[in-house]
Amino acid sequence: MSSKYDNEPIRIVRKKKRDHGGHHGGAWKVAYADFVTAMMALFIVLWIVGQSKNIKSSISNYFKDPGAFFDNTKGGGMFQGTDVVAEKIIDEEQMKREKQKLEEMAQTILKEIENQPQLKELAGQIEMEIVKEGLRIELLETSRSFFFDIGTSSLKAEAVRVLTTIAEKVALLPNHIIIEGHTDSRPYSRKDGYTNFELSADRANSARRMLVRHGVGESQIDEVRGYADKKLRNTKDPYDVTNRRISIIIEYDKN
Repeated sequence: MSSKYDNEPIRIVRKKKRDHGGHHGGAWKVAYADFVTAMMALFIVLWIVGQSKNIKSSISNYFKDPGAFFDNTKGGGMFQGTDVVAEKIIDEEQMKREKQKLEEMAQTILKEIENQPQLKELAGQIEMEIVKEGLRIELLETSRSFFFDIGTSSLKAEAVRVLTTIAEKVALLPNHIIIEGHTDSRPYSRKDGYTNFELSADRANSARRMLVRHGVGESQIDEVRGYADKKLRNTKDPYDVTNRRISIIIEYDKN
């Protein structure tokens, strides 16, 4: 028995396969991961550039011999021959606080000197500056030789008053200090071999004794240096009297 559908053509419908590729693929994820890795590497490099010389050296040694890093407790390792373990790194915030403290100390000392009638005229011969080591206070001589008589290490009355004022303020700080003596290039020699080196060192020691006498602790003294004329203030004129000076450096407190 035939039906009305017997003469109709048979249709075969092929099911289309859907393509899941194109922009729905995972290639972009690989590219993004590479980008993130590159940015992380950049930030690490920038961080290393801002670190201290010892830290840079240690990192370099680590990449040269990674296994040595874990041998540090055995006396070797990446820190051998460096002071990294013992060194106390001052962070930026602490450094800012230290600079501010020393700047305030400089203003306090200068104001104290200006308020003393017998010292007011010496204010122009006392220079203070923040340097790499800390606050440097310099007592500069003039042709009138306010601080030392020419060729001697004996402190004059004005020098005693200035050093007493400085000592009373420095004694309130935990900071250590360095004292330097400088001369001009005028030759100073005696038959016994006494030279500008001895003279500059003796003047620095005279200043040290006065500071200690008026409150600075012996333990605060880090160094006493005698430079003679090897660090001239006025290099254009080696005989300039301002080359004759005492420098007191209040170091940054690293504790």
